[in-house]
Amino acid sequence: MTDETPPPATAATDALLTAELLALALEAARRAGALLRDGRPDDLAVAATKSSPIDVVTEMDIAAEKLITGFLAEHRPEDGFLGEEGASSPGTSGVRWIVDPLDGTVNYLYGLPTWAVSIAAERDGETLVGVVEAPMRGETFRAVLGGGAFLGDRRITARPAAPLERALVSTGFNYVTTVRTHQADIAQRLIPRFRDIRRGGSAAVDLCDVAAGRLDGYYERGLHPWDLAAGDLIAREAGALTGGRPGGPPGFELAVAAPPGVFEPLQALLEEYGAWHD
Repeated sequence: MTDETPPPATAATDALLTAELLALALEAARRAGALLRDGRPDDLAVAATKSSPIDVVTEMDIAAEKLITGFLAEHRPEDGFLGEEGASSPGTSGVRWIVDPLDGTVNYLYGLPTWAVSIAAERDGETLVGVVEAPMRGETFRAVLGGGAFLGDRRITARPAAPLERALVSTGFNYVTTVRTHQADIAQRLIPRFRDIRRGGSAAVDLCDVAAGRLDGYYERGLHPWDLAAGDLIAREAGALTGGRPGGPPGFELAVAAPPGVFEPLQALLEEYGAWHD
């Protein structure tokens, strides 16, 4: 047994913990997804705003987070939370749940299908479990650290690398006008370098589509941990590379996901064009 190999008891304990976290994340995401899908009122109202007047928080967004955090706290009361709609507590177990109850809020508000519930569990800063539930697509993506990525019961892998000029790449735009304007300038410069660019409206879904081989790459500026945590793990477990600026992790400045061979030139172009600043 090497120094790097955990004792059998520790490995077994870790496996049990991961299995428990995955089961809870799947059930919480399923319940929240059903609430959002089946409970969407015809007169859906804007309850508040986030970073700008067009970045909306809906009543259902808030209700879904309460459902998720309540369910998880009932089963694991000592865990911490980081949620988009305000759920934040450190916990005492070393496990923290990172929750986006409704990624793609504007799509949801307008009745478009590309939105998802995103739930990740991390321990001591390392993401162990990620679940992305996309109810209107009838899809559940999941991954555990070191265990591969799955769509339902089917294992998924990222696409083989394509030449950049034949790559289909997705991105997103911030809701702050000055940031959006810069992002549009970057996209205009990038479009001639790719097959085409898509804008889906949900970072979690875009990352899962990279994992499932539906996109050759994805990039975006301005993402928060709840936007990234679950989808980032799913993409990595499907064989994609993820990162931010060269040498750094994905984060607010920049998030990039693509298979090896696409990731490197895509990241280099984004650095060259200054995609990471306003």
